[in-house]
Amino acid sequence: MTNFKNGYHGIDIGGTKIELVTFSEEGAQLREVHRERIATPGTDFAEFIAAMHGLIARGDVALGLRAAVGIGLPGVIDSDTGRQLSSNVPALNGRLVAQSLQEALQRPLAIGNDCQCFALSEAQGGAADGLPSMFGAIIGTGAGGGFCVDGRLLRGSNGVAGEWGHWPLAASLLAQHQLPLYDCPCGRRGCLERYVSGPGMSQIYRHYNQADETPLSIVARAQSGSTAAQHTLDVHLDLLGNALATLVITLDPHAIVLGGGLSLLAHLYQQLPAAIGRHLFSGVRTPPVLPPAFGDAGGARGAALLARQQLTD
Repeated sequence: MTNFKNGYHGIDIGGTKIELVTFSEEGAQLREVHRERIATPGTDFAEFIAAMHGLIARGDVALGLRAAVGIGLPGVIDSDTGRQLSSNVPALNGRLVAQSLQEALQRPLAIGNDCQCFALSEAQGGAADGLPSMFGAIIGTGAGGGFCVDGRLLRGSNGVAGEWGHWPLAASLLAQHQLPLYDCPCGRRGCLERYVSGPGMSQIYRHYNQADETPLSIVARAQSGSTAAQHTLDVHLDLLGNALATLVITLDPHAIVLGGGLSLLAHLYQQLPAAIGRHLFSGVRTPPVLPPAFGDAGGARGAALLARQQLTD
């Protein structure tokens, strides 16, 4: 087993689980041949590397060849030191993850963040397949994304292209909606993520009502006639519409595909295009806002596609 082409391992790493999906390459298509999920070794880096080595070795056996590896990781890699930052896996923080895996695996390796892998999966065979450009906007526990042109992920010189969740929220909107300036774990203040994500929606509700509710319960309350819950949804929609309008003006994608937990909320697809349009100037059209084709299953697939993109560059 010496070949790296004709097969790819895609790995999606989360705080509680690691999922590997192995694909064989059949023409331009990838066909799934093997899938395995294990618990994430949360605190022991050596155990993490050993677990990854075992997963990939078993994937090689299932495929019948040594395949290139793509990995979707939460957080970012410091462009100066190569160390992993802001990961929800404590064992990885501050570590040379890419270098250590490369030494252990001895094969082509591509690493992107989980949001970028989501976008790439939706750009190739997903909701935005065949479009000249698309933006995959994750709105879940946090807010992040990825930008693809002609089905290829554009990562930027620091590898952080698409991190729209850490753009600042407009001061005019903070004042209009009488919202405080929230601190962000990234070290800055007022990042969009703190307002438009799932926890952000809950935080908006808490600010106005001094009570805790999940996004799903806020939606349910609004549907039952709660004016307090409906006000939270209206404010959240306005903030999200403004954020995505800025993205449209900056990148002008042909479509926006939503991902993450809030992508399950039906009212976003019904109301978000108009909310975006209200923050655009005349003559600029709102792109379609689409639900994901693969949802949570797209992370490993996108990682495999990233490995193929890197190997064919």
